[in-house]
Amino acid sequence: MTVSAPTQTRSAVDCLGLVDLPEPIRDLAAKRWDAIVIGGGHNGLTCAAYLARAGKRVLILEARERIGGACTIEQPWPGVRLSPCAYLAGLLHPLVIEELNLRERGFHWTPATSGLFVPFEDGSSVQLYDDDEQCEAELRCFAPGDVEGWRAMSDVIRRTRDAIRPPNCHDAWIGEPPTREDLEERLGNDTEARGLLFDWSMAEFVEHYLSDERLRIAYLGQGVIGTNASPFDPGTASIRFHHSSGRLGGFPGQWGYVRGGMGMVSFFIADAAQAAGAVIASGVPVSRIIPGHGVVLESGERIHAPVVVSNADPRQTLRLLDNSADSSWRAQVERVPIQGCTLKLNVWLRELPNFCARPGICEPHHFGQINTPLDKQQWKDSYAAARRGELPQHLWTELYFQSVHDRSVAPDSTHTMSVFSQYVPYEFAAGTWEEHRDSAKQRALEALARFCSNIPDAVIEAEALGPPDIEKKVGLTGGHIFQGECLPPYMWSNRLRYKTPMPGVYLCGACTHPGGSVIAINGRNAAMAVLSDG
Repeated sequence: MTVSAPTQTRSAVDCLGLVDLPEPIRDLAAKRWDAIVIGGGHNGLTCAAYLARAGKRVLILEARERIGGACTIEQPWPGVRLSPCAYLAGLLHPLVIEELNLRERGFHWTPATSGLFVPFEDGSSVQLYDDDEQCEAELRCFAPGDVEGWRAMSDVIRRTRDAIRPPNCHDAWIGEPPTREDLEERLGNDTEARGLLFDWSMAEFVEHYLSDERLRIAYLGQGVIGTNASPFDPGTASIRFHHSSGRLGGFPGQWGYVRGGMGMVSFFIADAAQAAGAVIASGVPVSRIIPGHGVVLESGERIHAPVVVSNADPRQTLRLLDNSADSSWRAQVERVPIQGCTLKLNVWLRELPNFCARPGICEPHHFGQINTPLDKQQWKDSYAAARRGELPQHLWTELYFQSVHDRSVAPDSTHTMSVFSQYVPYEFAAGTWEEHRDSAKQRALEALARFCSNIPDAVIEAEALGPPDIEKKVGLTGGHIFQGECLPPYMWSNRLRYKTPMPGVYLCGACTHPGGSVIAINGRNAAMAVLSDG
């Protein structure tokens, strides 16, 4: 006799992802399930929502007490809400928002139209607004000889986006991944678009269009976000395109802030999954996947299901499969680089940073993103030092201030600052992360202090997460935020497929097409693959 699945009534939004275990594990194990999803990150929750909407009995097993994975909410200090890894929305797929009714569930975002602010050591600065007219007006004063080049650089991104990701059902992110030949056919004879998507380094990209050296280095970091590569390495321009290819809210290439914090995205999706009948069990780590039969929990219970979808990263999935993994698939997984190089700081401030180039503690640049730049030699030295297992002298940082858009995330008169920084080593040549973490945190704050008059004095509290900390906190092997590199050799049809060679075993995380960031279409695509197989 089939026992009905338990009803889960507590909203993930209301409890900020601390979803109760709906009933004892032994009772969950006694039920029949059509699919088990391992991992309650946003892609796993999305996959579960679509499977449940199709009438499947779905159980989501999350090892941690709080769901959301790298896109969640934590409260490191009283009254402060921060997402430890995911900061901004921009690539979240409009189709998922629409089909899972996320707006009706409360999803709201504020576009960061102030774009990218970059100060320089000579006291100059540039505000690269997302609005073309505003940005051009800024460039006419900052680098008048580069206005036409900037237009051409922006246009190749638009052309490539329109070819690869038109705002309709022909979006190449939907469904099975295209091959390089498919993509080249879409791009036609556009050699610049091909260079952007497949070949150019980020340095080559900016040098092709821009002549002002400050403007060139202002953009370099956009080609290595989350990527263990130098902006002088081939293919890094594609990272810039990847992060410029979204259409959230009908704004091409726009990023912004989610009301309540980025983790709310995961919680809204979780509520959609639960409303469709999926069941979430948090604090339940899996120790083994048995292809075609289900999983074994670390507590020893077996839960049966003919389909297992892993939202864990591919190395973790490989570990869970153990000897059941297909040898050629194992080799493919092991070929994908998965060692992270990112340092993340969550910071509580008594006031916003005061930039010497544009003084003030609540200015237009605080409403967008801010980069503290490196010159080309500093980029090269920083990357080389991290590769040697050393902490670089200079770090590139990208800063975000959720609190200027949403006062609910910090106590009155204080602010939150999220710092995304590169490069740091996964392992140090001498010493451990326990020994070097404070130095890494200080090095990142020093990157700000070079340009700000009130750092570190404005800092109330700060926590630093190196790659091993990210690995431990959210279960991402190597601390790689995208479950493996997103450079051209590992993208599109070279990404790991949703359906694995093992019977009934699927992947749905960032290791699959179309890659990393908070996208959610990975989870939808995986669900469609499961459903197409019956």
